[in-house]
Amino acid sequence: MPSPVIQIQEVCKTYEMGDETVQALDEVSIEFNDGEFWALLGPSGSGKSTLLNMIGCLDSPTSGKCLIDGIDVSTMNDNQLSDLRLNRLGFIFQSFNLIPQLTVAENIALPLFYQGKDNDEGKKKAIDLATMVELGHRTGHLPKELSGGQQQRVAIARALINDPKIILADEPTGALDSTTGNQIMELLTEMNKKGITIIMVTHEPEIADFATHKLHMRDGVIAKIERPS
Repeated sequence: MPSPVIQIQEVCKTYEMGDETVQALDEVSIEFNDGEFWALLGPSGSGKSTLLNMIGCLDSPTSGKCLIDGIDVSTMNDNQLSDLRLNRLGFIFQSFNLIPQLTVAENIALPLFYQGKDNDEGKKKAIDLATMVELGHRTGHLPKELSGGQQQRVAIARALINDPKIILADEPTGALDSTTGNQIMELLTEMNKKGITIIMVTHEPEIADFATHKLHMRDGVIAKIERPS
């Protein structure tokens, strides 16, 4: 039996916006098992990005629990949460979030700097990952010298530098043309085949089709779950 790596238990999230209270998540419960590839789908405001932020420990529930490897993250202090994000999770964003002044290799190795592991071994690993995402010939280039697809490849390599168990991707192809987007999704599919759990927010059905599981959200609740038969 597959084991749950993430458990969302009756999670609610509300935001105060002026005089109005917005219910972003309304008692959402879902488990994500080790090695699965999930697409989170739904219209704008459905709660899919809020749920991804909960999983990534970038936001906290108003009520309910988020467990990673069976540990309630609400019991962790800031240092423990930072360690969890650095060592267990990899993040890929629509806007790439690369540091403009750093080269490809330096951007990939950046998480190692925060871990105090930016040594020769870490630099070699960054070069190896750049090669894996077909950018071994561009390691000394700056982000502005790369195409959008190449920048997203750098972001994927950076997400992999710490050997994460889970990759969280927020609209990873949203800023790319369809051909480049499909290439990025093929790369993520290869990562999933190596055992990495992937949870991805997308609004594009054709991109969601790369995932093995789909979670449809609407108005802060789960509308439908699709699992492989």
